[in-house]
Amino acid sequence: MVDSLRALASLRATRWFTDEDVSDDVVRQVLDVARWTGSARNRQPWRFHTIRDAATRAELSGCGAYAVHLRSAPVVVLLALDHGWADSEFDGGRVAQNIMLAAHLLGLGSCPVTFFPQENVERVTAIAGYSHPWQVRTGIALGHPAPRPAGRSAIPTGRHALDTLWTSDDAGHQR
Repeated sequence: MVDSLRALASLRATRWFTDEDVSDDVVRQVLDVARWTGSARNRQPWRFHTIRDAATRAELSGCGAYAVHLRSAPVVVLLALDHGWADSEFDGGRVAQNIMLAAHLLGLGSCPVTFFPQENVERVTAIAGYSHPWQVRTGIALGHPAPRPAGRSAIPTGRHALDTLWTSDDAGHQR
């Protein structure tokens, strides 16, 4: 596999982080790559808000069933989307993935979080300083990866085989 494809395929969610700081320069590099993400009609319906404050990260960690790891991440990127457009969630997924890929290529770990229920979305949106039509439904933990704690994870590992995921209607090709 080509090295760049191997790098893309090696991205994994990181939920454990060291105490090592992530410099503003590195965060700027990650977000500068993210801003180049394509979007419908080039609207770029996103804004980025970073959180470093430990108390605020602790508050964010309680804003969804799977947000607890935000407490230990040195940086949390809150992704605000302009919900005045029907396709902003799709574009938000694209930019979130590029944030995680850029961080990965710079040696950082990352993990996305969806804030829910709606009360938590409103709470996090206010923390980031946004209001309608902007909403923060997604956060991304960034930091230097720490070793995974010993024990069994409740989250399955591995990937489905490509043959179980891919079908084609072209005669003589993959089915």
